[in-house]
Amino acid sequence: MAYYDKKKHYSFNAPLNPNDTLTQTQGCRSNNPNICSRAFTEKVCAFCRADGICKKPSVAWKKQYIKLGGK
Repeated sequence: MAYYDKKKHYSFNAPLNPNDTLTQTQGCRSNNPNICSRAFTEKVCAFCRADGICKKPSVAWKKQYIKLGGK
């Protein structure tokens, strides 16, 4: 089992980061990254990408992004 870098993990409820959008998150916002279906997928997962961007956040992310003040 792979383990994640805590520096690239953010709470689902944490304030938005500069690179957060409706379709991506800066860092991982998964509640449990070790069981995320896309965890450690090259070019997709924040833990595998040099820029730390998750390209496939959960389905709930869009609603959370708006709730946190994203437009």
